[in-house]
Amino acid sequence: MTVLVFLDPAHPAGRLADAASPAILATDQGVTRGDGVFESMLAINGVPRKIQAHLDRLAVSAQIMDLAIPAADLWQGAITTALTAYADTSPQASDAVASALAEDQCVVRLIATRGPEGANAPTAWVQVSAVSPALAEQRAKGLDVLLLDRGYDSDLAARAPWLLMGAKTLSYAVNMAALRHAHKLGADDVIFTSGDSLVLEGPTSSVLLAHISDDSGVPVKRLITPHLDTGILPGTTQGALFAAAKAAGWELGYGPVTPADLLDADAVWLISSMRLLAPVNTIDGAEIGTRDIRERLSAELSALLAQTL
Repeated sequence: MTVLVFLDPAHPAGRLADAASPAILATDQGVTRGDGVFESMLAINGVPRKIQAHLDRLAVSAQIMDLAIPAADLWQGAITTALTAYADTSPQASDAVASALAEDQCVVRLIATRGPEGANAPTAWVQVSAVSPALAEQRAKGLDVLLLDRGYDSDLAARAPWLLMGAKTLSYAVNMAALRHAHKLGADDVIFTSGDSLVLEGPTSSVLLAHISDDSGVPVKRLITPHLDTGILPGTTQGALFAAAKAAGWELGYGPVTPADLLDADAVWLISSMRLLAPVNTIDGAEIGTRDIRERLSAELSALLAQTL
């Protein structure tokens, strides 16, 4: 079951549309050029999580693209309408998901395109659908990951802002191609690296690593993520976890991170709003840490992350 609610000036709380019927023009530039932005957030029991962080990031992405999008209050109204309709019309659709995941979870996507050519008006809608049970399996079993070169150096974002790095755009063809390549080689996911050998992000996730001892063996609790100045997308879930971990006594660090740092870590995760915290078991076939440490740290950090949901 999928619910669509279009942001429409004539409908302040959004306009419900039939997801099984055509709803967008074939000339829309989101369709023809991938010219648009989006956000995906988790909703639990009808309540969207980290909604302000996602609305803020959507606005930043739109600003980077010089794209006019509806105001935050219009998005919030449409989100409420969509979640209400989803709860009212698809209770059975969420049962299978609820058994595999936490109870009553769904995905809320905010999408805005530049609209049809020549119209000078964006197309914007909210989409609500079930969470894939495969994401719960990734959290439980972990991931085998490949390192793939993204094809540019880490300073390119500062030199070429027109490449839209740091914006969450609809142009995801490369990201999906990277995942298909990994699957063909028997891996589950990808961590992108830059041409100058720095760790960036996953196709749909942020990268996080942990150390529980320093070089001399002294116990520490340290979380590290790549620095945003490499042009990666700021992770809303990573940010929420960092805030909770800091309050729990963890040290926090921001890149630069190299592939060697990942291989030397006690644990590595891919983290996102939908997947939450998924441990990385292997990178290019090399095991990360030990299973016991990965499971222990994943349980501890997942509990901290749950406090933010």
